[in-house]
Amino acid sequence: MKQQRWMSQNFFVFFFTWGIFLPYWTGWLVSEKGLDVAEAGVIMGSGLIIRGLSTMSFYPLISKYFNLKIVLTLLSFTSLLLILLYLPVSSYTALFAVTVLFSAVYPCLLPAVENAAGTLVQKGKVHYGRSRSFGSLGYVIAVFVVSAFTGPFGDGVILNIMIVGLAILLLLQFLPAPTALSVRVDKEQKDDDNAEKLLFKEKSFLIVLLIAILLQGAHASYYNYGYIYLQDLGLKGFTIGILLNIAVIFEIFYFARADHVLTRWKPSSLMLLASFGSTVRWILYWFPNLWTFILSQTLHSLSFAMAHFAFIRFITENLSPRQNAIAQGLYSALAMSFSTAFLTLAGGYLYKWDPRLAFLGMLICTLPAIVIILGTRKRYNY
Repeated sequence: MKQQRWMSQNFFVFFFTWGIFLPYWTGWLVSEKGLDVAEAGVIMGSGLIIRGLSTMSFYPLISKYFNLKIVLTLLSFTSLLLILLYLPVSSYTALFAVTVLFSAVYPCLLPAVENAAGTLVQKGKVHYGRSRSFGSLGYVIAVFVVSAFTGPFGDGVILNIMIVGLAILLLLQFLPAPTALSVRVDKEQKDDDNAEKLLFKEKSFLIVLLIAILLQGAHASYYNYGYIYLQDLGLKGFTIGILLNIAVIFEIFYFARADHVLTRWKPSSLMLLASFGSTVRWILYWFPNLWTFILSQTLHSLSFAMAHFAFIRFITENLSPRQNAIAQGLYSALAMSFSTAFLTLAGGYLYKWDPRLAFLGMLICTLPAIVIILGTRKRYNY
């Protein structure tokens, strides 16, 4: 099997399940397990904290002792087992426990798949953006599939679709995989206890990580209050679904062409453009109407996709395989979990005062990112 196809398939199936878990799980807990919104919020919020801690510590630990092929197989198998535990449980305590366990394992698949892609890019075998675009496509299709099936069959089908998705992901791990992922960690890398210390002494990495935290965290209000914002504009469910998917469609277009169009761009240049695009995007929310929202959605290709691509390019070009695994864990925890969780709380208070402030307030992340890039890019040459 061609390595590009293998990577694209894994991105597609994983993000298909991601497109079920992220937007629908809270609602599923409420509608199918009988929890109220506050109880479901506590469970999912706790899961988000566990997710951050796990991707920051557990994933780098297992990646140190097992090759990526084994890591992907173990995580897929364990995630499938844990999702099945949702079938018999119904009490708040049991659902809390299952969600904490699931959140400790399943989200680790995100840095694992990204790390596999980075390894293959380092070997010169795959184009990252092309394969990653299939991940975004999987996310979009998941949203449409869930929307199509919950109408006639109810929210109970959400768990069934998730189980099928994880089962397919596990089956993919038994297909022939790129040999680069099956090579055992050599003794030099396995015993390199200084990899993490050396990584944290690398100032350019710390700067890039900080910028990534700011730019990804700036999406907190969009992820959590974008749906409500559109409802406030008087739009209905199906229309809202289409409008929200505009962002992912432009994300797909960006990833599909990024490897070819932006080959000469440095990570700092990509992040600077992403920062400007993100700033403009959140300013547009100050003018609440359908057309400015559509325009803001097209900027997702900059605010999210370009920022993500820039981080991946930096760690792929500058870090060792062991450091790459650590960096992926930190990125998943700090940029995709903790910063989003903190800014979600801040955005909630702002939304009560004025919905527009919840989005405009994200400039507290994008403007410092611009200043940091302009002040450090030449000195640290990233």
